[in-house]
Amino acid sequence: MTTATAPSPTSTAPTPHQVWKRARGLLIALLILVIAGITFAAVRSGTNYGHLDPRSPDPKGSRAAAELLKDRGVSVTVATTLDEATAAVGPDTTLLVTGPNLLTPSQQHRLHEATTASTGRTLLIAPGPTAVSRLAPGVRAEPHHPVSAIPPSCALPAARGAGTADMGGIRYTAPGSTATACYPSDGTPSLLVRKERGDGDTVLLGSPDFLHNERLDQQGNASLALQLLGSRAHLVWYLPSLTDPSATSDDGSPDGTDDGRTGEETSGDESDFLDLIPSGWLWGTLQLALAAVLAAIWRSRRLGPLVTERLPVSIRASESAEGRAGLYRKANARDRAAASLRAAARTRIARLTGVTAREAHTSHVLLPAVAARTTTTDGELSILLFGPAPADDAALVLLADHLDALEREVRTS
Repeated sequence: MTTATAPSPTSTAPTPHQVWKRARGLLIALLILVIAGITFAAVRSGTNYGHLDPRSPDPKGSRAAAELLKDRGVSVTVATTLDEATAAVGPDTTLLVTGPNLLTPSQQHRLHEATTASTGRTLLIAPGPTAVSRLAPGVRAEPHHPVSAIPPSCALPAARGAGTADMGGIRYTAPGSTATACYPSDGTPSLLVRKERGDGDTVLLGSPDFLHNERLDQQGNASLALQLLGSRAHLVWYLPSLTDPSATSDDGSPDGTDDGRTGEETSGDESDFLDLIPSGWLWGTLQLALAAVLAAIWRSRRLGPLVTERLPVSIRASESAEGRAGLYRKANARDRAAASLRAAARTRIARLTGVTAREAHTSHVLLPAVAARTTTTDGELSILLFGPAPADDAALVLLADHLDALEREVRTS
């Protein structure tokens, strides 16, 4: 009698290959998420500063001058908004304005009123003709002249103690006043000191080069910087920006008069909603959003290549521009709109300054060529032509106005 053998049971456990095939997408997404987190952390750990920033160790920064001033007992405070700058002025304070040409007319009037009443010292770095008329009435700005080593040729103690320094740039005259003129370039001074109310004074400097890290140890630049910036116990280093809320807020009349609100009403001490959320929640939300995007890309399906189609009718260029602008506005794509405005402005300005189309978008080639044709400093040109995206629509409109003004100045120079 033959006994039948029972068949061996079939295994239903997944094989290692099946496990890998099912989990590889999730593992790849997790790996990308980890790499993105490390990249974000590395980007946040580094800090990029602009020209004349007292925190910047770059060649065009001014960290060396700030550190020397701190060693001499001068407190250095960085202000990035007009409210911070005007609130800090006083008889024992020096206010350094690195980009007066970036201020709007209302901001310039407010700044002039605050500094005139403070009896402190105000230093203006390379203000152009329009800015000078509001920040230092009665002073005229002359055309730009190359920066070079120039002797002081004046009786100002700070200039005589420093001796020859890298000056030049925009030159200033004050007809009918007792202002002290130093460092003449072609007979016209590039440093002008004008007495204000009491012990206060306003110092106009035609060029910021002597404050740069790369030039501070040359000529008498360090001595001149220490004596001009260190004459008071406190130094407020004001870095104007297009993203300053006061540049787009209607907080004053065009002639610079106040609207009657007190400082407590306009201090802006209300906290933003995002400030109330712990940073960990924000990072967690960002990681979840990134994971969702990666999952969507992983599960997406292509429908085939795009097919070009000729339009049945011709569209006018103005309609196309308005349509694109409407799409930018609907998507809040201020960064793309600003990049488009800056790229077009750089292309047109490059043709006017003799820069080739290939080098029109290279900052170290275009900026010197434009600076030689305008009264705007390198730092201000860098912000206008290669700066960050505007924070809101009003700042975008302000950027467009500044680009138009810069192009007109280059075209007529």
